[in-house]
Amino acid sequence: MSNRKLQPEHPGVLMKNYYLAHRKITATKLAQETGISRKHLSQILNGHAPITANTAVRLADFLETSAEMWLNGQMAYDLWHSKKEFEQQKTLRVEARV
Repeated sequence: MSNRKLQPEHPGVLMKNYYLAHRKITATKLAQETGISRKHLSQILNGHAPITANTAVRLADFLETSAEMWLNGQMAYDLWHSKKEFEQQKTLRVEARV
């Protein structure tokens, strides 16, 4: 089903490692500038919460990127995990029939 073997990085982790680190922007500053709560932003930056459309728009405005970039990254991450889960369930169903 999927040719991609390696798990894509969560877009929040990419944001932390590339956008914030290179620009020397703290999570607190990003939270203040975007209106995203510090707690929720921390969850995103650590890969524990998804980037929603609303969050993507806010991030894109402050980081001078596109909302689509953040949403596409989230979609790729979610889709990879969904495919892996589906494949595992499919394997379990086949094994149960044997």
